[in-house]
Amino acid sequence: MPRWVPNVTDMTSVWKLFTVVPVLVTAFICHYNVHSIDNELEDPSSMQSIVRSSLALCSGVYITTSFFGFLLFGDNTSDDVLANFDSNLGIPYSSVLNAAVRASYAVHLMLVFPLIFFALRLNLDGLIFPSARRSLVSDNKRFSLITVGLIVIVYVGANLIPSIWDAFQFTGATAAVCLGFIFPAALALKDPHSIATKKDKVLAVTMIVLAVFSNALAIYSDANALFNKTDSSPRA
Repeated sequence: MPRWVPNVTDMTSVWKLFTVVPVLVTAFICHYNVHSIDNELEDPSSMQSIVRSSLALCSGVYITTSFFGFLLFGDNTSDDVLANFDSNLGIPYSSVLNAAVRASYAVHLMLVFPLIFFALRLNLDGLIFPSARRSLVSDNKRFSLITVGLIVIVYVGANLIPSIWDAFQFTGATAAVCLGFIFPAALALKDPHSIATKKDKVLAVTMIVLAVFSNALAIYSDANALFNKTDSSPRA
């Protein structure tokens, strides 16, 4: 019978709970694609329903994957559940299921990467070349330079980072929190068009405080766990 509640035995267990927050934040970050998708809609008013449907669909997929993964592996469920499909599952057609899961994950990456990469390239171009007279699409040299540079950095980083869990933890506690909570709340506080109410500003301040506090704990816990893992690893 799998364990349904966290095993909290000391303060270290409490700190570990905060390491999940950045991963969850990363899973729901899609803010950088909202404006580009909104510009392509014939009816911009449908953007809210699109965002809600996307969040509901993603939540359903995440909950279903985690629920059935935990039912299958129990306490042996890895941080990266894909790693559990490296061995014999003890069920019929185990090798076929392992291959199907890995193939579906590869297809998922192929479909998701262009969406994230498009927004990353567009925003990086605006950051590096803010006064460029030609758009990125019409400037082949600038387009190729940024594209090749980003792909090289992404692939080198993917091969150097030992665990995807570590990457999600630190990016979720830094960049994802800024994109999802701190930057939107800061815009609401600045309120350049004077449309924010007092309630909006109170919520913005609360959001920033909670984001900074929870993710400061998450960064501390992530770094502490990483250093402890390094110290306990065997040395030649």
